[in-house]
Amino acid sequence: SLLHEENELTPFPELIRKKRDGEQLSVLEIRDFVQGVKYKTIQEGQIGAMLMAIWQKGMLAEETLALTKEMMMSGEVMSWPSQWKGLVVDKHSTGGVGDKVSLVLAPALAACGCKVPMISGRGLAHTGGTLDKLESIPGLNVCQPGEQLQRILQEVGCCIVGQTENLVPADKVMYALRDATSTVDSLPLITGSIMSKKGAESLSALVLDVKFGKAALYQDLSSAKKLAQSLVSVGNSLGIHTGAVLSRMNCPIGRCVGNSLEVIESLECLKGRGPDDILELVTLLGGVLLLMTGCAASLEDGKKVIAGTLRNGKALEKFRNMMIGQGVAVQAAASLCSDNADYYSVLRRALHQTDLETECPGTVLDIDGVVIAKVLQRLGAGRSKVGQTINHSVGAELLVFLGQQVEKGQPWLRVHYETPALSAEQRVSLQRALTLGSADQLHTPPLVAEVIIP
Repeated sequence: SLLHEENELTPFPELIRKKRDGEQLSVLEIRDFVQGVKYKTIQEGQIGAMLMAIWQKGMLAEETLALTKEMMMSGEVMSWPSQWKGLVVDKHSTGGVGDKVSLVLAPALAACGCKVPMISGRGLAHTGGTLDKLESIPGLNVCQPGEQLQRILQEVGCCIVGQTENLVPADKVMYALRDATSTVDSLPLITGSIMSKKGAESLSALVLDVKFGKAALYQDLSSAKKLAQSLVSVGNSLGIHTGAVLSRMNCPIGRCVGNSLEVIESLECLKGRGPDDILELVTLLGGVLLLMTGCAASLEDGKKVIAGTLRNGKALEKFRNMMIGQGVAVQAAASLCSDNADYYSVLRRALHQTDLETECPGTVLDIDGVVIAKVLQRLGAGRSKVGQTINHSVGAELLVFLGQQVEKGQPWLRVHYETPALSAEQRVSLQRALTLGSADQLHTPPLVAEVIIP
């Protein structure tokens, strides 16, 4: 049991053996492991072996909580002014294709009086990263030292930045090794990685967008729900009001995929002109946070308040000020936020645009986000390994939507690219992403499957 703590250090091979054989690790043993990772007193091979043992045997809820706490305490834990008590909130998404929700939600929450220190990541494989999207705006700096972050939060209310060197250093090591050892999809390891970073942000409330489907980490609802419950349980045990939304991730979210195109689409949302699916996720996730912080009396009220900030321009104003706070020129920020903005006067446009046309008439039954994202990744929009540079202007715009009737030869996808031409193979791949059929075959389940508010 976790109550019985040994005082002397258990040797690392013995810790690995215990977990390999499915035994429970004590808080002290988990602390030794995390400290060993942080101070490099444990070999990489041993860390890899422990990660695989955890992947194979799993962890009890109290082990997962101990792992998360120890990872969180491996670096600095942020502190906020006392007058912000109850108002510091964040949202985390498990990742998808075309997921630009953070760019709209952070300023919307700031417009409601919340403080949003959003610490985001970069894209890898077919999943886009919020930081990459923001960096397509010239001058925007996602590396902000602590005191500058605090100043932007004080003046604007939201800030979207990368993980600093001294925030959860143990996670950086484990994250890279999980990738190398094929242990990415372990429930306790995912929980520890996500929640240690959120715990170090010293949040009052957190909402998780846990995605399932073809373009998500977990394909099926039941696996995603287990992850959501693990994250919610650990978050609440850390003293953070934590809720989750289970949302489908098959088709891209919104109409655009690719960094600068997604910034344009986010700005359109902030001007009250966004697609319904983005609006649904932004208002629901924001509504859950407003309910948990006591800023709204009910979920419906919370959703209405968030939607209001997108209609009245208050969220757009917060985004403009956040851009300026993070280094964008005042004139460029004003241009992007103007009502009839010429976005390409500020953002770079790809050299080539090509429209793909439908090969037959029919009803749009499916648009496979993964297929589109994988082709775009090869065209330079994404990375296959950490640290690769990407081309922010590469992307695609959907010209049709689910359930739409289309004619043969109708443009359905506009690809923005830099290489001289799309290869025949890439065209074939992209055409495979579109499924057409008869209207009676159309089955569109709701975007959100479940909301978990403890």
